[in-house]
Amino acid sequence: MSLFVTFEGIEGSGKSTHLRALAGALRASGRDVVETREPGGSPAGAPIRRLLLGPEAPPLVPLAELLLYCADRAQHVAEVIRPALGAGRAVLCDRFSDSTLAYQGYGRGLDMDVVRALDARARDGVTPGLTLLFDCPVKVGLERARARSAAGDRFEREAVAFHERVREGFTRSRGRSRDASSSSIRRHPRPRCRGACSPR
Repeated sequence: MSLFVTFEGIEGSGKSTHLRALAGALRASGRDVVETREPGGSPAGAPIRRLLLGPEAPPLVPLAELLLYCADRAQHVAEVIRPALGAGRAVLCDRFSDSTLAYQGYGRGLDMDVVRALDARARDGVTPGLTLLFDCPVKVGLERARARSAAGDRFEREAVAFHERVREGFTRSRGRSRDASSSSIRRHPRPRCRGACSPR
């Protein structure tokens, strides 16, 4: 039986660490697992990721940023997510629609109706069965994220106020879903790491 789980949260909240942990547990139980991410989860998405998050990424107006994320999602759904689900595999995705609503909607201040409409067109009816939302204080998350790279990506270089708006966007999504018949959102505080732990 196919499974689609998305992992959401602000920078440094630990979502990627927990995605890898769940992937390992599912594989240990005999499941066929696809680990993927946005942006950049498809061959065509890789250059889009560099354009959005690479060290030499050019400045983008908010609408151009949104359109690039939606282009990446459309290709990702068509090439990776939908075929994997059709084959009965478990798909674990680092960021999906909720990140677009939080970052481009709440963070950048774009019209939420426009963001939702473009996202809906890009994902073409594909909806996660479960969304896990990880949370932590913005300053703590940014310290973790910036510790990985002094330069940081486009979003890690944003002011704290931007990330507070993004966190608010994620928080408002708690307990809601785009399609109540097939998707649920659960919010989790990031647990403390013990031993070797490198949050993302």
